[in-house]
Amino acid sequence: QVQLVESGGGLVQAGGSLRLSCAASGRTRSSYAMVWFRQAPGKERDFVAAINWSGERTFYADSVKGRFTISRDNAKNTVYLQMNSLKPEDTAVYYCAAGLVVVFAPNYDYWGQGTQVTVSS
Repeated sequence: QVQLVESGGGLVQAGGSLRLSCAASGRTRSSYAMVWFRQAPGKERDFVAAINWSGERTFYADSVKGRFTISRDNAKNTVYLQMNSLKPEDTAVYYCAAGLVVVFAPNYDYWGQGTQVTVSS
């Protein structure tokens, strides 16, 4: 089993920045791909960003490209999501997930509990 714990969410004004962290524990494997999803009230869980096991490949949803950056520190078993130029439409619960390969649908074996991000206008 792998446990994932997100942190770093909060309330920020539009145009501001936040950095989310996702710490992995348990049967951690640096070969896992790590992914961020988000879910706004009444909406589906949407793909945000992903990073492969080595950190050499990253993927972003069009809505966050150029504003968000995903990175990982395998020595710390932690993945990060740096979010800049935040918009009110970025408001959602952000979840990290881990799996053997990157897929853009929320079909992962391991999930964190989520962290709330609220962007005020």
